[in-house]
Amino acid sequence: MNLLIKPFLFIFSLLYGLIVFFRNKLFDYKILKSNEFHLPVISVGNITVGGTGKTPHTEYLIRLLKDKYNVAILSRGYKRKTKDFIVATEQSTSEVIGDEPLQIKRKFPELIVAVDRKRVNGIKKLIENIPELDVILLDDAYQHRSVNPGVNILLIDYNRPIKNDWLLPLGRLRESASGKKRADIIIISKVPEDITAMDKRLFLMNAGAKSHQTVYFTTIKYGDPQPVFVPQSKKKKPDFAKKTLTILLVTGIADPSLLINELAAANKEVIPLRYPDHHAFTQGDIDFVLDKYQAIAGMDKIILTTEKDSVRLISFNIPENIPEAWYYIPMEIKFLSDDAEHLNQQILHYVSNNSKNSILYKE
Repeated sequence: MNLLIKPFLFIFSLLYGLIVFFRNKLFDYKILKSNEFHLPVISVGNITVGGTGKTPHTEYLIRLLKDKYNVAILSRGYKRKTKDFIVATEQSTSEVIGDEPLQIKRKFPELIVAVDRKRVNGIKKLIENIPELDVILLDDAYQHRSVNPGVNILLIDYNRPIKNDWLLPLGRLRESASGKKRADIIIISKVPEDITAMDKRLFLMNAGAKSHQTVYFTTIKYGDPQPVFVPQSKKKKPDFAKKTLTILLVTGIADPSLLINELAAANKEVIPLRYPDHHAFTQGDIDFVLDKYQAIAGMDKIILTTEKDSVRLISFNIPENIPEAWYYIPMEIKFLSDDAEHLNQQILHYVSNNSKNSILYKE
């Protein structure tokens, strides 16, 4: 970072921090209202800007709950070109509902996925329009304090501890690290799968979790590449096992470094093309990518992107000779040790005890 700019960013960080501090105090002292609802509401979020894995963790909760309960997902729909409350359909685009809600809707078409800038209004609309609704998952709502969720899940990137970070714009924090006290569950994401017990203990000590908070560790699990533009039955799957591929990696996410490292370790070459998080691709971007691809020597090459980026790409017209070379790589999360069993029990216990059929709900 330019040393001349840093003092100015520090001043803006202080001003931003004061605004967030007083806003949080207004909610803490109940001067500003936090709304509670008579059905289970689970929030998944972070206190840093992007890159902690909110969507795959939300998808994990969907898989855990969807076969037993009527689940709805409510998101802001970041960078969509619409406003107010919208329920996603299978014809929705990223411009209408945002890329992350669209990714969830495409993966779980039977689910109710809605977007609203005002989460309180969105929850009320869902409850009003869907009487059989059992549970609502809020995506990226940790700072949306007008809703007081029954379970507040905070994600922290193992590679970017919030203790060592600064407030925006100098750092990546949306609010002070002390804001983690509002979490019921803290999930440390992007943990190396071979982490030692000692390293876990050291991280826990530095994280400073409170006695009421449960801490879990997850790692990233990448799936088999899937075609972006052609049906599964028509594609010619590249042989990643040969380690001879040159990969043109197109990303519009906050931090693609883990994916780059993973691919570089298993392939001949990775050529990254990085765009800003939630980047709205243009035809000019697509043409540039295709030119880069054509300039790569040999035939053992593909274009690869993330699942989130793929939903912002599917509306473009791509030359017929390209689609079979353009893939996205799905991403899921995997809990370490027996954390999955414990988290599952904690979430299911909360939803069961607060569902419309429970004795506690009726009381």
